[in-house]
Amino acid sequence: MEKSLRVFFLFLGTLLLVAQACGTTSAVPSSPETESASPPVGNSEHTLTVGPLERSYVLHIPPGYDSSHPTPLVLAFHGITLDAYEMIRISGLNTQSDAAGFIVVYPNAYGRQRSWNGGHCCGEAARENTDDVGFVRALLDELDTYLNIDHNRVYATGFSNGAILTYRLGCEMADQIAAIAPVSATQAQEDMQACRPSRPLPVLHFHGTDDEPNPYNGGATPGGVQFISVNDQIAFWVSADGCPVQAQQTVSGSIVHDVYAPCQDGAAVELYTIIGGKHAWPGGEAVSLRMGQPTMEISATLLMWEFFIAHPMP
Repeated sequence: MEKSLRVFFLFLGTLLLVAQACGTTSAVPSSPETESASPPVGNSEHTLTVGPLERSYVLHIPPGYDSSHPTPLVLAFHGITLDAYEMIRISGLNTQSDAAGFIVVYPNAYGRQRSWNGGHCCGEAARENTDDVGFVRALLDELDTYLNIDHNRVYATGFSNGAILTYRLGCEMADQIAAIAPVSATQAQEDMQACRPSRPLPVLHFHGTDDEPNPYNGGATPGGVQFISVNDQIAFWVSADGCPVQAQQTVSGSIVHDVYAPCQDGAAVELYTIIGGKHAWPGGEAVSLRMGQPTMEISATLLMWEFFIAHPMP
């Protein structure tokens, strides 16, 4: 009898070990509740619920990520009708992430048009007043539950409609975002006038002079939204950040680089103007043939990362 009991408990212990081993090898992170302290390297898809909406994002973890050390984070917002994977393609941010060791998050816009609510633009997100700022705040809270994020180095960039949202985040979330780098879009006139950043915010802007969807000199959309010019957009942030009104300018090929610095609290405002540039991400891949090819004279991705690391939260 005693021998039988020993055999039984030996068998039971073996089963428990097998079950435990199976559990550790088959677990796949799919939500904040199940994700471990060491998320998978590369891209992974995630969802979270914000209010009544289920939102989604793609997370990119670089190979050198160490959960014991705070790591910088870049939020990257796609353009209207695009998505997270298109943003990955056109920007090349994953390559820079892997080389420099920062995390990238590519949120997805909600709705059929996949648009962001930048205030008065764009699409159904603006018409239905989708709470994209609330989404970003909730996203940062969620990431905090399973990543070791450096809260002094959270940055935002975006292309086109994503750039418009990036400016809105700069206006409303300067308490959490250290610096922004919008590409190929400015704010609507009403949104710029309502912008009240809580502190001097470093801003780096890229824009082509032949950008048709978001003209360099501004203008009204068929829906009546009046976009400001790039010069007016830069002038707003130069004033808000307490920068010198005269830029330090350098010209190389078709690239004009204006630097307004030093500003209050170590901020800076910089503009890269691409003479003849289209609606594209400099140094990246074209959105489409119709939108035009990006310049290869500069890399927006590399330049913005250099700008970001120079401007942590003061």
